[in-house]
Amino acid sequence: MPSMASDLSEHIQATPLCDTHEHLDKERIWVEEGPADVLCDLFRNYVPADLISAGASPGAVQALSRPEAGDLESRLKGVDPAWRAIRHTGYGEAVRILAEEIYGMPPDWGAADLEAAQAKLADWRRPGGRRRLLQETGGIDHTQTDDGCWPCLPDASGPGFFFYDITWAAFCNGDVRPADLAEETGLTVGDLSSLRLAMAAIFTRYAPCAIAVKAQHAYSRTLHWRERTDAEAAAALQAVLSRGHGNVPEETRLTLGDWCWARGVELAIEHDLPFKLHTGYYAGNDRMPVSRIHGGNLCALLARYLDCRFVLMHIAYPYGDELVALAKHYRNVYADLCWAWSIDPFSSVDFVRRFLHAAPVNKLFAFGGDTHWPTSATAYAIQARRWLTRALQAEVEDGLMSEAEAMAAASRLMRDNQYDCFRVEARRESVAAAAGGKGVR
Repeated sequence: MPSMASDLSEHIQATPLCDTHEHLDKERIWVEEGPADVLCDLFRNYVPADLISAGASPGAVQALSRPEAGDLESRLKGVDPAWRAIRHTGYGEAVRILAEEIYGMPPDWGAADLEAAQAKLADWRRPGGRRRLLQETGGIDHTQTDDGCWPCLPDASGPGFFFYDITWAAFCNGDVRPADLAEETGLTVGDLSSLRLAMAAIFTRYAPCAIAVKAQHAYSRTLHWRERTDAEAAAALQAVLSRGHGNVPEETRLTLGDWCWARGVELAIEHDLPFKLHTGYYAGNDRMPVSRIHGGNLCALLARYLDCRFVLMHIAYPYGDELVALAKHYRNVYADLCWAWSIDPFSSVDFVRRFLHAAPVNKLFAFGGDTHWPTSATAYAIQARRWLTRALQAEVEDGLMSEAEAMAAASRLMRDNQYDCFRVEARRESVAAAAGGKGVR
């Protein structure tokens, strides 16, 4: 008779996993401009930050993704001490999963193994390989991608599988670009009224096929939001239009950004779209002012717009307890483990367990890879399943959940909650209609 843990593990392995956050390149870019060799692929994603923190030189790290910098062996040797130091970080583990579980290399892989694995990469970089890898190897139900633009159209390589977010980060930064808006909407933005119309036009055009609205402006400004009057915003807009976004004081940018942010939230409510927000940790090195990234900075916005479904991403790491409290208190807050498993898997296990005993189970999403390449997303999906299994297995072993309850929780966190919050079935119908009814899943 299988143990409770093995039954739970099998259930988690078999359950399709919704991927709520990626930056996936479109199929043409992946096919034509994807990783030149397997070493590029293994060390492309977030792991360079850990290598640099461990003492690798920026030049040696950059060489990993530049075949012209040397042969496979010399490029790998250039980061060897740092790589040995970070093999067991979340980022390092994801590299090992990609190498060993996806490329099929041995645990002690080296240059010869990288060369032998090249044929697999070449196969995945053919049309259709991106979706096949994600769906069949990663067990992913669908992906949600922020590709940094407004258009959200059916993706011919997988309508109903590849969904897209409407980006709102520039607006939240108070960065209003009339030329871009004119090209996208045909409207000339010269005052607050025309800016409102242009924003509404973006949603009218792209919301039917969009899965959410997304902003990651926490990288460049505080998450603290304040209500701004039209008069304040109008003055800030004129300053930005006349002098340029980079040439006005920070308070002017924040004033316009807060006003634009609020209009985006109102449009998200009108079009029944969740609003995703980056909270917590920054990618990269040496540039993270922690006062910006607390989820608690959002309280005024959360309270002002109770009808908006706010998805707070990355478990606001390292401020997870604060995010649990927000999801417990605010009816409109959802928490997302996207990227978190690879940042700090042990803290993510702890977050899941604390969340389950403090906040409603229907408000937590298990996974998003936060990657550009499908190979990395697939490795992160495998990693997420493993650590989610550890979290829920611990609940069973500690007598806090029955096996059946843990399996039900897994289904919710991996798929059911996302289908409810993002209205996935309705979005698939909208995409199918826009795509002429072809290839809905």
